[in-house]
Amino acid sequence: MTSTESYESLPIASNDVEHQSEDLTPVHGDADKKVEITEKEVNEVLEVIAATGKFWHDWDTLKSLLSFRLKQVLAEYPESRVSIDEQNSLLGETYIELVTRLDEALLCFIEGPPFTLQRLCEILLDARGIYPNLSKLALALEKNLLMTSTLTMSTDPYPSAMASKVDDLDKEPAGPVAQSSPMQNGVDSAVCDEDIEMTDAEDAREDVKNSDAETAEGIIKDEASDTDSKQSTIKDPPVESSPSNEPQNLTS
Repeated sequence: MTSTESYESLPIASNDVEHQSEDLTPVHGDADKKVEITEKEVNEVLEVIAATGKFWHDWDTLKSLLSFRLKQVLAEYPESRVSIDEQNSLLGETYIELVTRLDEALLCFIEGPPFTLQRLCEILLDARGIYPNLSKLALALEKNLLMTSTLTMSTDPYPSAMASKVDDLDKEPAGPVAQSSPMQNGVDSAVCDEDIEMTDAEDAREDVKNSDAETAEGIIKDEASDTDSKQSTIKDPPVESSPSNEPQNLTS
């Protein structure tokens, strides 16, 4: 159920937890329509409130749902099945007294739910996962029910309707999907790939040529340097002195 009208005329006996879990169909007659909802539907309502912090249902109806879920959660704890003496020892009161006190704290809200409705729903959805024992759960529930501020019914679209629209949008393709085609701009992609490969091969060969040329040039320079060094170490041969042509003075 996603509309407000489907819950407004929904009488739920908060003291009849066992029958609430049954899936019953609407009963039509001369009197007002009476519809009992399943536990799953109760959880769905609480999940929306826990996620948004808002509510869209008649408060009296929602209050009955919360009362039902509250008693169901409290009954899940093992402390609810121990002896009265043990209950007094563990809880400081009997289990029945605890349930009555918390339920009355919830039912005392007349104009609307407490300002802590979102947190309250979060606790009721996962009480055992959050609080390991009943005494801690009772303190948390009491803290969230001892409020004076209340919330008003939301006028925003109900989230489930919004979610269905989102699902429809997700199913529609966002736009034409680009598909690979063997022809790109009138040119066969295989030809383009071949041209690219040939170009890469030519570039590789050119790199090899340039590398070889640089290597050869380096070798030539090294050889020239070695030659110059050898030539610089060779000295010119010594020049032999020739006999002097000048006439020698003869002494008499």
